Amino acid sequence: MNIIAMGGGGFSMEPDNPRLDRYIINQSEQLRPKICFLPTASGDSEGYIERFYTFFQEEDCEPTHLSLLKPEVADKESFLLSQDIIYVGGGNTRNLMALWKEWELDRILEKAWKNGTILAGISAGSICWFDEGPSDSVPGQVTKVKGLGFLNGSTCPHYDNPEESGEMYRHYIAKDELSAGYAMDDGAAIHFVGTDIHKAISSRPEAKVYHVTKGENGQNAIETALEMEYITIE
Repeated sequence: MNIIAMGGGGFSMEPDNPRLDRYIINQSEQLRPKICFLPTASGDSEGYIERFYTFFQEEDCEPTHLSLLKPEVADKESFLLSQDIIYVGGGNTRNLMALWKEWELDRILEKAWKNGTILAGISAGSICWFDEGPSDSVPGQVTKVKGLGFLNGSTCPHYDNPEESGEMYRHYIAKDELSAGYAMDDGAAIHFVGTDIHKAISSRPEAKVYHVTKGENGQNAIETALEMEYITIE
């Protein structure tokens, strides 16, 4: 049972840096793993889907995707359970969760995870695996959003991006409005086996993952950097 949650990076943010995406492919025991892209959070953006295929068609895998807004697959459960890797894209986390529940993908994804399918994702596609996280799904606001709860606690992607949700993440944790969790810079990711951290990895030497907890005085949050492994896969 593997989940690889990325704070940022991969084919959509680092098209010239394939380290995180190749790391995901290499976790499969299959010679040419079947990898399915879920672009739900982007509204099934055609450009996003095209970038997915542009990268993964050149790799040792068999890429496909599942659209919910322009459905082409009738039996979504059988389709997803046949995949070796499910890769969730970024975008609007709140919309992602609402659509998944409507189409019962929350149940299907849990079944796939427990059956051994590798789950991965970036940004909204990393928040979705946790209990909760901060989201800019509402324009001009950073609000709390619920995930699937496969992983305990909260997470914050794009932690080193000043225009993203890092400051509000620390605020929410300090005020007990979000549970303690993990903040990931762009280019950083956490690989979970079961619900335990296997390793924290990065595609950039400076990218970090932090465990963020409430401070003793209740007025701040404490960051503890995790030991990182810089991926050298080219």
